[in-house]
Amino acid sequence: MNNTTDDQADDDEDVQNDAVIASAFRASLLVIMLLCLPLIGILVYVNFNKDEEVSTEVESTPPDERPANEKKIPSLVMTSMAGSCGIEFTHESGREGQKLLPETMGSGAAVFDYNGDGHLDVLLVNSSRWPWDNRGEQDSSSRLYAGDGAFQFTDVTEKAGLGFTLYGMGAAVGDYDNDGDTDIFLSAVGKNRLLRNEGGVFQDVTDAAGVGGTDDTWGTSCGFFDYDNDGLLDLFVCNYVSWSKDADLSQKFTLDGQSRAYGPPKAFSGSFSYLYHNDGDGSFTDVSETAGIQIRNDDTGVPLGKAMGLAPVDFNGDGWLDIVVANDTVRNFLFENQRDGTFTEVGRICGIAFDRNTGNARGAMGIDTAQFRGDGTLAIGIGNFANEASALYMARAGKTQFIDAAMYTGLGPPTRQGLTFGLFFFDVDLDGRFDLLGANGHLEEEISKVQATQRYAQPPQLFWNAGREAKSELVLVPESSTGKDFYQPVVGRGAAFGDFDEDGDQDVVISVSDGKPVLFRNDQELGHHWLRVALEGTSGNREGIGAVVELELGDRLQSQCVMPTRSYLSQSERVVTFGLGQQQAVDSITVVWPGGEREVFEVPAIDRTIRLQQGAGKIESKNVEESK
Repeated sequence: MNNTTDDQADDDEDVQNDAVIASAFRASLLVIMLLCLPLIGILVYVNFNKDEEVSTEVESTPPDERPANEKKIPSLVMTSMAGSCGIEFTHESGREGQKLLPETMGSGAAVFDYNGDGHLDVLLVNSSRWPWDNRGEQDSSSRLYAGDGAFQFTDVTEKAGLGFTLYGMGAAVGDYDNDGDTDIFLSAVGKNRLLRNEGGVFQDVTDAAGVGGTDDTWGTSCGFFDYDNDGLLDLFVCNYVSWSKDADLSQKFTLDGQSRAYGPPKAFSGSFSYLYHNDGDGSFTDVSETAGIQIRNDDTGVPLGKAMGLAPVDFNGDGWLDIVVANDTVRNFLFENQRDGTFTEVGRICGIAFDRNTGNARGAMGIDTAQFRGDGTLAIGIGNFANEASALYMARAGKTQFIDAAMYTGLGPPTRQGLTFGLFFFDVDLDGRFDLLGANGHLEEEISKVQATQRYAQPPQLFWNAGREAKSELVLVPESSTGKDFYQPVVGRGAAFGDFDEDGDQDVVISVSDGKPVLFRNDQELGHHWLRVALEGTSGNREGIGAVVELELGDRLQSQCVMPTRSYLSQSERVVTFGLGQQQAVDSITVVWPGGEREVFEVPAIDRTIRLQQGAGKIESKNVEESK
């Protein structure tokens, strides 16, 4: 009996111990499962994403439109001149079905006077078929068209020595050798080209100048400017991603999960851009590394930049040009000139590196800068990818901290539905306020199948500046004001402006990917007065690139920098145009030459172009510091 009782007690104790062990095991198992959930999630994510790189974009809902202005939008008719001005050009992208990324990105246009006859000419950069294309070679050289001052052009490509082929992207123009005529630099996928202008005929001096780059780089926007104030134009060349055909084809990009699509830039590593110092003997030295413009990823140490747009600008007002670079899907760069041949990258500190609302990098393309409000406010406009608003970074006079004013000025909401490449400021109606134009177009022909709000071909957008006191400072101009020509959808890329018919207002050229460019004659007839100013430097830098021209109108100061490098892959005219509105006369105009010398010139009459030669006016001060 006692033995039975003892056995029962032992059994009860075993049951209790088993229960305790089971309970502890279940608790431990639950803890282990909870700890493993993140790991399981990561494994599931990786499993779903390891086979292909999906370039599907996130479709967003545009924010509410701003209230309508009490100011009436003026008639700003932009008349298409395509097919009637003598320009017969079709861009060749090389597309043959493999969907290689460079096929989506080109190309640019340059507006300048190549032969010194006083009339604006147009260079349209072309790409080419790929070397492995079994369709064979095709004449796809870039084309140069000479203007006659009445919006008519003649093809002078062969005569000018430009009848060669490369996979071209962008152009820069400037008199780098100070011989009195304007030279050309062409960026490309592969080797770049420098073409010296010898009396209207261009000679390839790339190798002697040392600016060809390497065969495996992808050049985009580029520009001549004098970063060290020595009177010689230096050269900056943006490089996009590190790309090769094999690397592109090795990845499975898709929009719909089935057919191949163009890959996103995030699938490719970054690269370093080039800064070339002009040595004054026809050659350049690559100072990219020593000057501090080679930016690496903070975590990995690999090249960070994916440069698309370039804007030289003196953002801090010290008389030395700084450099803004618009990067695609990584932070934008702002290189502050240290005045000793080096730069410090301050984009994050100054607030232009990221989207200020989300903290993310955006797909930045074209870029331009302007003294926007007549009170010293500096604006940096950047065109961004589809479903991302264009940026309008602003800093008040004397300040180096920027805010993104795109939403509260009215620019942001309408630009979210476009994919903006080319972008520039200009005074379309000559009222003395800067307006803004964006050239739009998607990368994928079939984007509308996966995003109902997107289209491959998209109309450009023109934003009229109604003034700071208006409910909306920048207003999207409707078709009823521009005319239907301007609203025809195109696959827009580069964009530039110039007064092709010499009537005082600025006309527009937009390059089209795999298509014909569009040229718009500005037919506004508001009766506003104007003044166009061309500069001639005598102490180096004969074209006055980087000089600042100032014009006082009442309590407003209009200020413009002579800078053809703007927009995307493109160059606009070097002459600066001041809209005077109803102003009947201008007494004087001030030029701050590169290096800081301030010179005042009398203005005998308006509604004309005046040419100002350095040394012919009244010297006010020798440098910027003295004038402050």
